[in-house]
Amino acid sequence: MRSVLGMFGLLAVSLATLPALAQMRGHGGPVRALAVVPGGDIAISGGFDQAVIVWGIATGTALSVLRFHEGAVNAVATLPDGGFATASEDGRIALWRIGRSEPERVLSEHTGPVAGLAVSPDGLQIASASWDGTARVRPLAGGPGRVLEGHTGPINAVAFLSDGRIATAGYDATLRIWPSADGPPRVTPLPTPLNALAVTRDGEIAVAGGDAIVRLLRPDGGERAAVDVGPNPVIALAFSPDETRLAAATAGGTVALIDRASGRILRRLVGPGLPVWSVAWRGDELVTGGSDRLVRRWNATTGEPIGALSLPRPADTLAAFHGDRGAEVFRACIACHALTPEAGPRAGPNLAGIIGRRIASEPGYRYSDALKSMDLVWDTTTIARLFEVGPARYTPGTRMPEQTITDADDRAALVRFLEKATALP
Repeated sequence: MRSVLGMFGLLAVSLATLPALAQMRGHGGPVRALAVVPGGDIAISGGFDQAVIVWGIATGTALSVLRFHEGAVNAVATLPDGGFATASEDGRIALWRIGRSEPERVLSEHTGPVAGLAVSPDGLQIASASWDGTARVRPLAGGPGRVLEGHTGPINAVAFLSDGRIATAGYDATLRIWPSADGPPRVTPLPTPLNALAVTRDGEIAVAGGDAIVRLLRPDGGERAAVDVGPNPVIALAFSPDETRLAAATAGGTVALIDRASGRILRRLVGPGLPVWSVAWRGDELVTGGSDRLVRRWNATTGEPIGALSLPRPADTLAAFHGDRGAEVFRACIACHALTPEAGPRAGPNLAGIIGRRIASEPGYRYSDALKSMDLVWDTTTIARLFEVGPARYTPGTRMPEQTITDADDRAALVRFLEKATALP
């Protein structure tokens, strides 16, 4: 279903109403990616629910909802011509024009999820980081691009330096700085898998990941400062427009604001305690996206939220199954799969009525052609087998993250739980 669920419209609002509209609600899953369009009036978000939402920031209104990708939308970047790019778990990068319902171009060279995007300072190139272990650099005008190979695992982030070099950060715990032309990269080993990367115009590089330490590196990759923002891993980084501050979003639900010159934490923005997946600047405001499915606005000077912070926390749908071993096993799946028919879309299909349902048949969910061609019905045996051998082997062509449940008792408990929790009235 490639459709726009809402088109652009201009809404007149009183300034007095703005704080109440500061939290933007519309995604059906965690908000994985954010970008603010130059000028500050519009934000673009991407979610685990596969949706891209174009927001009017002042009104908190979703101007359009774009459903093109066939997996979680992991990265968003604005383009110098006023458009924007989105990248997804489905391995594709879509180039959009604001107000259009379909992308103008689709880039699909990657063979794994795309986790990061960057646009060159001159606006002529776009780079992507992928879990297929490569980064790719392409001219936005079209033509041959470059493939950057060398990481020994997923690449989570990519950025252009002002001199044309390219930085990549990987799960293999290395930062690699690639020359602007062909040639080997400078490799900087670090003590933790890397999730996030940001650069300044004068070449300083910020990286962070699993050990919750933000490292500020010189243009040659040498460390200038290290800032412990723990205890939780850092997921996203963004420099302020004047590059004096750095925002570090964490899996614990806080955002640390760091003074770049001193490496000192100025303040922490404290939300509802759920992971903050994405962060972008809007002048002296911060815009964040989190696991509460909201896009939030913050005053970066005071650290205070703009508008009410204490919005209802998403209900724990597993609370009714307290003590059920199968429910505890399923807890790792709840971010991507809903159990009841009335729940909104998420990164994976709704599981209501899954027992006895043919694979790839849930209405409204976009499945790969490979899954749609399979002759398989979900029952207690096939679900157990899926987690015994892993999704990639049992259902080739799936976008489901690779995972197995090695304990037979846990698999059996999960199946019993799904029989109960997904039964239709």
